[in-house]
Amino acid sequence: MSFLSRIMVVKSKAHFSAGGNNHPGDLSIPFQGTRKKSSNQARSRVAIVIVSFAAVYCVIGGRLVQYGLAKPDTVSSIGRADNLMASRPDILDRNGEILATDIRTVSLYAEPHKIVDADEAVEQLSTVLPNLNVAEIYNKLKSKSRFQWLRRQLTPKQQSEILALGIPGIGFRPEKRRFYPGGATASHIVGHVNVDNRGIAGMERWIDNQGLADLAAIGMTSDAKLEPVKLSIDLRVQNILRDVVVDAMGKFKSLAAGGVVMDVKTGEILAMVSYPDYDPNKPADGAKEGWMNRMSNGTFEMGSTFKSFTTAMALDSGKVTLKDSFDARFPIRIGGFTIKDFHGKHRVLTVPEIFQYSSNIGTAKMADIVGIAGHKEFLTRIGLLSKMQTELPEVKTPSQPREWKKINSITISFGHGVSTTPLQTAVAGAALLNGGHLIEPTFLPRTAQEAEAASTTVIKKSTSDDMRFLFRWNAVNGSGKNARVPGYNVGGKTGTADKVVNGRYSNAANFNAFLAGFPIDDPRYVVLTFIDEPKTDKGNGAALAGNTAAPMVRDIISRSAPLLGVEPKFGEDGSALLVSY
Repeated sequence: MSFLSRIMVVKSKAHFSAGGNNHPGDLSIPFQGTRKKSSNQARSRVAIVIVSFAAVYCVIGGRLVQYGLAKPDTVSSIGRADNLMASRPDILDRNGEILATDIRTVSLYAEPHKIVDADEAVEQLSTVLPNLNVAEIYNKLKSKSRFQWLRRQLTPKQQSEILALGIPGIGFRPEKRRFYPGGATASHIVGHVNVDNRGIAGMERWIDNQGLADLAAIGMTSDAKLEPVKLSIDLRVQNILRDVVVDAMGKFKSLAAGGVVMDVKTGEILAMVSYPDYDPNKPADGAKEGWMNRMSNGTFEMGSTFKSFTTAMALDSGKVTLKDSFDARFPIRIGGFTIKDFHGKHRVLTVPEIFQYSSNIGTAKMADIVGIAGHKEFLTRIGLLSKMQTELPEVKTPSQPREWKKINSITISFGHGVSTTPLQTAVAGAALLNGGHLIEPTFLPRTAQEAEAASTTVIKKSTSDDMRFLFRWNAVNGSGKNARVPGYNVGGKTGTADKVVNGRYSNAANFNAFLAGFPIDDPRYVVLTFIDEPKTDKGNGAALAGNTAAPMVRDIISRSAPLLGVEPKFGEDGSALLVSY
């Protein structure tokens, strides 16, 4: 059989075998193979999708873990987050009322490298912040830096509206904002902070100077609530004092006014006001005039209030007594100047009469008895010529002549030639009334024992007794009548100083002050008021201290004495009672 024939036989056998084992109508086996193949492919595709999603979620989870463990990025233009969130202690008055506290806020920043369209971003931000400096913000957004502050301390509403804009590259950082519930009531005492919550004036700055600023600088402050700082201030008395000062300034259309209430036994400041003042919540609004604390950081010639110190000096020297008299009939002419009395009596005056009539001639002669060296030493001893020591950073050094001559001693005896601060004058006045103890003023609570340890005896007790008598004498018979308050036994001394205008003293511009103590038989508090260039319908010169500064003291004492626990006494011996039905 040929090769070709064998092939044909094999082919025919194979065909016969295939045909014999199949039935023409059975088609299920090929379909089942196709279905199984499709099912396997579907399973493979689902597996691929599951694996893909698992991989994506693993990557996301891994990145989240990475971000959670990573240290926060530091930017040179700002501090760490915990620095920005660092707390300041609350400031309280002596009764626990809040004078300053922290509130949470946020600040707006930008990461310029993430800004897509600076023009659009500025335009959108302007819809929420209408007073935005467009040119400045645009330059920040176009800068090459990686961080820029756009606006500090936003309101919650502003934050919400900016979030709704959805601007990429814009974010918020939590911060603290200082809030002063009383506004301007005690602004010069409490002070204020800057935008970074750092104290820059008043007791706020004092707190930083105690170490808070140093701790913040090295990153050792935190968001933990700090122990509050309690002041000696009585917010009730502070409010009364400011109310009286503001009213007087408006009434007399003066340049400025102020006052202080001080505990003569401890040196604690209960209230202090310098007006114009400012709202520490908006310190920039008062930058022109309001920031100036005239009570401790302004020096003035205090006028006839200085006669209190000259008289005390003469009495304490032992060379003068209350029974002595001095010839005040004729003016004193020295160095081309003529010293005369404003309301001269042109007769011999006793020491109480010199104090009562505020005689320049009589006071100058008492100073002359003590001498130039003794005069300068006494004023230094009582704290009127050196810088006052207290917690407030804003304290000015008094000015005095470089060389004391006789003419200087004479004019200084009645309040011209030495400029000192009103607060210093009140502190020295307290030493005249409290038994002769000079106590540095404090804006923090101080016990009687602490005050005694910090005090210095500057005059004899007998001198202090004499000065209390003279203060009361002047309130009853002299220029202090308008400061009297029924039941509270007020004593004091006026001071009307001519101001220097164009290098010369002008009797048309006065600086008026009144130094008072009450109850004068056993003083507990000193009150000093001043008013700068008061005006009346009769002219500036007619606005004397007895008619301007003295009534301020009266109003302050009448309203605050009951709050300070001073009980009124009526009748000659103080035993009568005022009964109200």
